Amino acid sequence: MRIIRGAFAGILMLLAAGALRCNAVELRVSREALERTLKQQLFSGPSGRFYMKGTERSACSVYADDAKVTFAQNRIIVKVRTRARMGKSMGGACIGISLSPTAEVSVAPYGEGDAIGFRDAQLIKVSDQRELNFLLAPFLSRQVPSSMKVDAADLLRKALEGSTSTSGYKVTLEKLKVHSMQIDGDTLVVDVDGDISVK
Repeated sequence: MRIIRGAFAGILMLLAAGALRCNAVELRVSREALERTLKQQLFSGPSGRFYMKGTERSACSVYADDAKVTFAQNRIIVKVRTRARMGKSMGGACIGISLSPTAEVSVAPYGEGDAIGFRDAQLIKVSDQRELNFLLAPFLSRQVPSSMKVDAADLLRKALEGSTSTSGYKVTLEKLKVHSMQIDGDTLVVDVDGDISVK
């Protein structure tokens, strides 16, 4: 995740002034960073899959993979590929039907203390199979948004870790609050306030 030049410039100004309070810092989180976060949190299983039913060794199973994140207006669209082998397991094979629909959910970003959260999940596209939708709906509306959550305070703390070796000052983020965010092109722009100590 990238922190814009303005955030670093603001930190440097604080260093020069010896100030402790930092106002209106802007973080810019790319679409690729959100997609990477989602894959690391949710699609970290075998072959980058999330199993909703069964396992990699099951004859019959349902899983999602190949998550793609896009931005539309002020919402985030997550598209996943679904693979379903539904039926009865007999002799190591799944006797039934195979489906591979693409499913989509739209979520809205919001500030959650010092984190970037996602809510108001709206299903855009699911399958035509009722049995598959029974698994897909909770996965898309609950697990996908919760797996994209970004800890903005932790992100800034990691960025400041090397401050002593590069500037001679130890810069520490004491607290951070996310105020607002909006989508600008391929970037989620997050406005935050925080307290920074300089030693």
